Amino acid sequence: MNKLVRMTLKGYKSIRELHLELRPLTLLIGANGAGKSNFIGAFKLLNHLVNQNLQLHVARAGGADQILHYGRQNTERLVIDLCFAADEDRFCGYHCSLAPAAGDTLVFEDERTASYGSARFAEPTPVYFGAGQKESALAQKSDEISRNIRKVISNWKVYHFHDTGEDAKVKQNCDIDDNDYLRTDASNLAAYLYYLREKQTPHYRGIIDFIRLAAPFFDDFSLRPNPLNPRKIKLEWREKGTDAYFDANSLSDGTLRLMSLATLLLQPVERLPAIILLDEPELGLHPYAITLLAELLRSTATHTQIIAATQSVTLVNQFEPADVIVVDRQGRQSVFRRLDAADIASWLDDYDSYGLGDLWEKNVFGGRPSV
Repeated sequence: MNKLVRMTLKGYKSIRELHLELRPLTLLIGANGAGKSNFIGAFKLLNHLVNQNLQLHVARAGGADQILHYGRQNTERLVIDLCFAADEDRFCGYHCSLAPAAGDTLVFEDERTASYGSARFAEPTPVYFGAGQKESALAQKSDEISRNIRKVISNWKVYHFHDTGEDAKVKQNCDIDDNDYLRTDASNLAAYLYYLREKQTPHYRGIIDFIRLAAPFFDDFSLRPNPLNPRKIKLEWREKGTDAYFDANSLSDGTLRLMSLATLLLQPVERLPAIILLDEPELGLHPYAITLLAELLRSTATHTQIIAATQSVTLVNQFEPADVIVVDRQGRQSVFRRLDAADIASWLDDYDSYGLGDLWEKNVFGGRPSV
């Protein structure tokens, strides 16, 4: 089981109610503040929830009133319902309802898993976990469905490669053995690339070749244990035609982000997260690099699910209407709708030089600020 096919979300931040079918690749577009990041944040909440960290997550978010749609005075509970596909004929689900409690916390009002047998929309057979608990009971369940659901949700990763300042962790020394997975801020990029070079050479070479497409001056990484502390490693690299020393501080912000994205998306298939979530992955990239990124996203989405929120017209131009979900703020709530190719077919036919992003920019189908 590794595919999320349907999600219902009620009462979460700006999202009053959402029913969404999910595909291998989903692009979220919309104005600033429309609710794209809140949607991605729901996946982060679920990740903390199944790893027994719900209360810590709620506290760090500012309490239950900051998570519930306009607070507990307007929203009695947060409801999440997920449907997973093990294959074309087997489906199962996870449901939880979280209610506000003393101390501005959230507790479980209901939690259960369900088996749908061979019919995706059939009446489920539920297994109830009880109510009143502060943390998920999934970890205490030994049945196959509970174990698989917890494993999958635990492997959802929200990546932010935005921090490329001089103090960014990706530019510092990191533990050379920190290579189980690429961290969500790429802070262990050097250690992870070192592992790939030593143990997964074809994938490492693929990463190098991809980076060269966008940065032809790049030769290779110079990855080695720190001579003064062999347990540490730092991101160092070479430029073609010179033996000058370069580290991550010598890279442009966009190039460093591209290196992180390439490493994430071109790693071995068995190491890919169950869902990759990206918030504005195009940040700092040249338009040509964005087209390369689109190809990479499409390719990787054949192996795992990808959800990306974007503000890039160039990126959206590379995709089909069915890949795009438009997020609009209507009144006091975020509204999500998948583009229908039939609704914009006449535009695409009449203006064959336009891409999907161009139509978005012209406000043909929404996704722009509105009063």
